[in-house]
This record gives sequence, structure tokens and C-alpha cells, in this order.
Amino acid sequence: MKSYEIAIVPGDGIGKEVIRESVKVLDAIAAQCGFSFKFTNHDYGCEYYLKQGKMMPDDGLDRLRDSDSIFLGAVGYPGVPDHVSLWGLLIPIRRTFQQYVNLRPVRLLDGISSPLKNPGNVDFYIVRENNEGEYSSAGGKIYEGTENEVVIQESIFTKKGVDKVMKFAFELSNTRRKKITSATKSNGIIHTMPFWDQRFQEIGKAYPQVEKNQFHIDILTAHFVQHPDWFDVVVASNLFGDILSDLGPAVVGGMGIAAGANINPERDYPSMFEPVHGSAPDIAGLNIANPIACFWTAQMMLDHLGEYEGANLLMQAIETNIREGEIRTRDLGGKASTQEVTAAIIDKILKK
Repeated sequence: MKSYEIAIVPGDGIGKEVIRESVKVLDAIAAQCGFSFKFTNHDYGCEYYLKQGKMMPDDGLDRLRDSDSIFLGAVGYPGVPDHVSLWGLLIPIRRTFQQYVNLRPVRLLDGISSPLKNPGNVDFYIVRENNEGEYSSAGGKIYEGTENEVVIQESIFTKKGVDKVMKFAFELSNTRRKKITSATKSNGIIHTMPFWDQRFQEIGKAYPQVEKNQFHIDILTAHFVQHPDWFDVVVASNLFGDILSDLGPAVVGGMGIAAGANINPERDYPSMFEPVHGSAPDIAGLNIANPIACFWTAQMMLDHLGEYEGANLLMQAIETNIREGEIRTRDLGGKASTQEVTAAIIDKILKK
């Protein structure tokens, strides 16, 4: 029997709750499909930071390195600034393991009410460059604390980094509806965005069968709201991709169903799978967190591991549960607890 080593990082708040329920679902899938998981728990996160003064132990990355995948719940805790959790845990994982693709599906599932009046058939992916761009640590301050204080933050775009994420996006579009959109702002950002446009055009020459479009980020956000059905694959820089991949899920029902993955396409290192929602400390411990985003994230992990039968089975269970509309958490208009949603999903898995 094939077995997968999964490093679990539950994190903080509802991250612990949805990861716990997702492990139950993954075990049910594995039992149905003839493989197994070995889960290893790592207590990295903001609560660890409050006790130890750092987001993970000094050898924290080494403890993750040999896993087949990393499964993360959410990080964030009152009193710990967001930049501490980002630069102390998430960015080191993404960069050390060269997870240069952040992949997020945006799909309007049957049974979900979009806040838009006429959303159309919404089904696309956002491919976000995940290792460089605007989220660079290059820069600094001078004359700090005086009237002459100057703060400099530099964006770093490399040909190698941009080309890799572009190629991933084009390859993905080639397996879908052969349509790709690039997010840019080359009319205002004079160096990096024209370079982004040039690389998009250059990489696109190898994919003559793919329809290519590009929009400035401001009008693109408007199109996401007015015409979300236009899109198939959207490729964006680190900052623009971060913004769009919250807007996209908002269009199709909210962050409670938003899945995400940090991918190392070459598989030299483990990829990390994390739902897009935050740790939601205001509802932590109430057993009302929506676990669907984490289940969908687990489905993406199964697909990445090559367990396509299990991935399809889990997605079918998610879609059936939403379509029937009987077992829903509060954010989807229901009264079900986190555990009741889990039980409903597992019931559908076991009946297949």
C-alpha cells in the first residue's frame, strides 16, 4: 500500500479546527482508494511565537523538507503583527522550498449564491508568482524617527522567476479552455510591469493556440466583478495575485470555500497546501468554521500527489453536499457545525 508523509502545520485559531476535520476526510479517502497517510504534527505559528519568540524552531524547515506535502491551516493571532507571521513562517517555507507558484481556483459551485446578480459560469485559476516581485525584503529606512524619514521598498523581478510562473500558467491554460489573462500595470509602474508584459508576450509565442489578453490591474478588478465568466487562467505578480485571489473567492461565495496551494512544479521540494481564509480568532473554538475551503485544499493536495481517484471523489462529495444544501455552516446560510459538515462529507465518500 502506498503511503504519503504529510507535514501538518495547523497554525492558529480555526486553522487547528479545519485541519483536524480535513485529516478525518483524508483518511476516509485513503481507505476508499487503497493508500494511506502518515501525518506529522508541527506546532509552528503565532501561539508558538508568543511562547518561544519565533514562528518555528531553528530547524523547523529541515523538519518539513522530507515530507511529500505540507498541509497548513492558517496563521494569525491577536497581538502578533501579520508581518511577523508572514516573514517568520510562510515566506521562508515558500522560498526555501521554491514554491514559486501560488495556485488558487475560483469556481462558482452549484448551490452557492454569488453576491453578483448575473455571475455567469465562473471557473478559473489565479496563478500568482510567489517568491519575488513586490514582496521583496530589499529596501530600508533612513533618518528613522525624524521629519526627514525615508522608507524604500524595492520590487525585484527576475527573468528566470517571471518566465517560470508564466510557463506554468500557459501550460495550465493549455489543459483547460486555452485562454490566459495577464495582470499588469505598465502604464504607471515604469520598469517592472513593462518587463512583465515583455516576458508574457515572449513566453506566449510558444503557445499560439492559447488566446492571450492583458489588463491593467485596476480595470481587471472591475472585470472580475462585472464579467468573472470571461476568465480561464489569470497570471499575476506577487502583489497583484494576492489581491486578485481574495477578490475571486468573494465573487463566488466568500473565503469559507477558498482553496489554495503553494507549488514547487519540479517537485524537488514539498509543496504546501493552505486554505485562503485566515485564522479567524473571533470564531475560534465555537465549532462554526466552514471546513470546505480546507477540504478543497486537501483535494488539490491529492491531485498534486497523483491520487486522482481520491481527488475526484473528494470534489464530488464537496459539490454534492453544497448542491443538496442541507448541511451548511453559518457563512453559507446554514446552522451546521464544523464537525457536522465533516460527517456529511465523509458519509458521501463512504457511499461511493
